[in-house]
Amino acid sequence: MSFYIKRRYEELLSHERGTVHKDWGGKITICLVFPNRYRVGMSNLGFQLIYALLNAHPDVVCERAFLPEKDLLEEYLRTQTPLLSLESRRPLNQFHVVAFSLPFENDYPNLLEILHLGRVPVFSSERGPRDPLVVAGGAAITMNPEPLAPFLDCVLIGEGEELVEEFLEGLRRSWDSPRKDLLKELALIPGIYVPSLYEPRWGTDGTLQEIRPLGTGVPERVPRRWLQDLRTSTLISSPLLTPEAEFGETVLIEVGRGCPYRCRFCAVRTLYDPFRPRPLEALERAAEEGLGQTGKVGLLGAAVASHPQFEELCRHILSEGGSFSVASLRADRVTPEVARALAEAGQLQATLAPEAGSEALRQRIAKGLLDEEILEAVRNLAEGGITTLKLYFMVGLPGGGEEVKEIAALVRRIRHQMTVALKGRRREELIVSVNPFVPKPWTPLQWHPYEGVKRLRQKIKALKRELQKVPNCRLLHDLPKWGYFQALFSLGDRRVGLSLYRGWREGDWPRYLKTAPFNPDFWVMRPKGKDERFPFEVIDIGVERQFLWEEYQRAMSP
Repeated sequence: MSFYIKRRYEELLSHERGTVHKDWGGKITICLVFPNRYRVGMSNLGFQLIYALLNAHPDVVCERAFLPEKDLLEEYLRTQTPLLSLESRRPLNQFHVVAFSLPFENDYPNLLEILHLGRVPVFSSERGPRDPLVVAGGAAITMNPEPLAPFLDCVLIGEGEELVEEFLEGLRRSWDSPRKDLLKELALIPGIYVPSLYEPRWGTDGTLQEIRPLGTGVPERVPRRWLQDLRTSTLISSPLLTPEAEFGETVLIEVGRGCPYRCRFCAVRTLYDPFRPRPLEALERAAEEGLGQTGKVGLLGAAVASHPQFEELCRHILSEGGSFSVASLRADRVTPEVARALAEAGQLQATLAPEAGSEALRQRIAKGLLDEEILEAVRNLAEGGITTLKLYFMVGLPGGGEEVKEIAALVRRIRHQMTVALKGRRREELIVSVNPFVPKPWTPLQWHPYEGVKRLRQKIKALKRELQKVPNCRLLHDLPKWGYFQALFSLGDRRVGLSLYRGWREGDWPRYLKTAPFNPDFWVMRPKGKDERFPFEVIDIGVERQFLWEEYQRAMSP
């Protein structure tokens, strides 16, 4: 190990509180990997919870690894050092298990790079008895594990707390068995998908015909596992804290899981169904614990303000002399009391997600927000003391029509509402974040095509021109090409993974995928028929296909 790598690791650890160091003797060793930078991974509550959950077992050592920053990566390559874990600085190939946390599809190429850097064979078929078991879990891979099937030994489908215990027990029972027998043992555990035990078959037109299980006892579909009682799970990121994370030393608290709404574009509705708000008493205790460490907590969840006792939780945090932040709020849940609590907590910026500029388009995607509800939320926030609003919109939605003009018109109305409510005391600021609509698995819009990079660029450019006319307003946007690749990794099958590998080997996977032997538009741009089989249907997420199709027909009807 070079002096530079050692020093960088020591710097990161010196800023952390709550790092777990364990002796390796006689234990199952697991390297938990986040396939992005340290700053991003340490801001992910799920990653932190799994780290704590695994290390709670006396016979398990769980350490962490991340995608190296550019300068650190150059040092790894220059010195030909294998990628090391953070805690004990051991190469990834010395662990029993390398476990990836995969919440985002666009991090998939990083998984290949990390395996290569860690001296772990990239293809599961090339691993021998001395190589680590490569495992993955997280929101993205649960929705569709097939694009990464050639590289993963097994995938944990669903919520980690519900599966980790059984996974570890399966390892304990069969670790000394040949790898093939170990994987068969794990495949018998509901919620564990072993890709090598399934064989896809395609038709002459390129569409998937079936994914056939191989061997007796292997289930045809793997069920999503979810935790029925959140009182048995950890809800707080503490005690592992670092100022190097995106949220700094804010203690993260999960207010609830799932979402009570049924937006047709959003995978949360099925991925974390049902909506499970945590008990107020548990949240208050977690808040007190977090405030005792840093004085500030971050409240997380797909529908934070929809917790039935959200206002009570805010008041309790403030009564304890603490501060809190909220990532995003649903407009029809922003009461004057919530707005005042945010301002009193020192949060001068709030985030709303209208998603579309018109009521008609919001109705089409089942967002269910009226213009007046959005404007009332803006008025409440401004009168409560919030001066900066961040607004999330999508372009390329089904039936979007004049969506650019409609977004611009709604932004102007929001800005006017803020100006009136602030009464000139302070200057308002609007941050408009626009993302391309990406069709996601297990949503009614999974049948709908991605609009296309060129057309989306034109829409974003037009919206930029429109918003330049709005004072104190700036536009942020994702590049449509990254939305295209996200759609490809969301909807594709194993052929996508194999082409990703070839592009990664050539050193420029985005360029390669554009010129690959197959046309990626086949998955991304092509409308799908009612009866077409999707690769992710090897998973049983818990929702009926017919229900999703009927919802899609409602979305597409005038």
